[in-house]
Amino acid sequence: CSLMSTRVEPEVLLERVGCAGVITINRPKVLNALNLSMIRQICPHLQKWENDKETGIVIIKGAGGKAFCAGGDIRAVTEAGKAGESLAEDFFREEYILNNAIGKCLQKPYIALIDGITMGGGVGLSVHGRFRVATEKTLFAMPETAIGLFPDVGGGYFLPRLRGKLGLFLALTGFRLKGRDVQRAGVATHFVESKKMADLEKELVDLKSPSAEGVSRVLESYQNQSGLDAEKPFVLEKHLSDIDRLFSSGSVEGIMQNLKADGSEFANKQAEMLSKMSPTSLKVTYKQLQAGATLSLPDVLVMEYRLSQACMRGCDFYEGVRAVLVDKDQSPKWNPSTLEEVSDQMVEQCFSSLGDKDLAF
Repeated sequence: CSLMSTRVEPEVLLERVGCAGVITINRPKVLNALNLSMIRQICPHLQKWENDKETGIVIIKGAGGKAFCAGGDIRAVTEAGKAGESLAEDFFREEYILNNAIGKCLQKPYIALIDGITMGGGVGLSVHGRFRVATEKTLFAMPETAIGLFPDVGGGYFLPRLRGKLGLFLALTGFRLKGRDVQRAGVATHFVESKKMADLEKELVDLKSPSAEGVSRVLESYQNQSGLDAEKPFVLEKHLSDIDRLFSSGSVEGIMQNLKADGSEFANKQAEMLSKMSPTSLKVTYKQLQAGATLSLPDVLVMEYRLSQACMRGCDFYEGVRAVLVDKDQSPKWNPSTLEEVSDQMVEQCFSSLGDKDLAF
């Protein structure tokens, strides 16, 4: 009977297993991209588990073995923006409220098993939690400047808190980190081999009196058994002092000048990457991280919500999504097309209050 095969899989699974509330992002065909209906299911469960005596920990993971969550379903967002539909507001608003709820999840240890692709919106589902476990299959990036957006979902909070100028470098270039390097950069808290993840999860849900200390002990014991790639140095190790020097400038133009003047292979490669990004996005991102360095996570998300709506009013986000996700010609026509043409006033405007439409916690 053909009716059986058309049963629709739920996009997110929310289950109580042992002492744990377990969230499984379940859209493997689209690399577990996060949409509004998933956000609306996860949020109330997180609240419920936070207040529930029976639930000791929360675990979030992705189905299908390839991705944890490759990002938000932003194609739907740009389509809504063009049509003037409310999804363009609702998606960012509710996603950021979820990001903040994860950051506030302090009574119950929150453990993200980021085994696979973890980018953009997927980073927002993991990085603000207490524990983030990477594997050799983890691929991390905040690639938003390439699509005319900015590293949102609290990027303005966690990126400037990485060592030196590493966060600004990752934010502007969209540089990808793999495996153990995700932990070395400070994005993950632990590294465990992928084949041990099922056993690790079982041990976590079976904890008799779950606590942050208990979770820590389990994660450390699995990390200690995971020697894979331990001898390989951090991919950016030899570039960290260069990154700190080259990305220390009062402006994005200054960073570009530093990179071009440096002339090393690494600097040339980064200058080339930045030249492909939306000039508006680069300047907005620079200011976002500068401001975010001294703000709380909720205040960062209020700022980022303003920025998200500025992107919806502008043109680069639509053009970036077209070039990268829709037509896939990889040649966006940015407007303005140069850094020099993006005035301070244009950047400032992106940060201005939305009045009663501001995000409020």
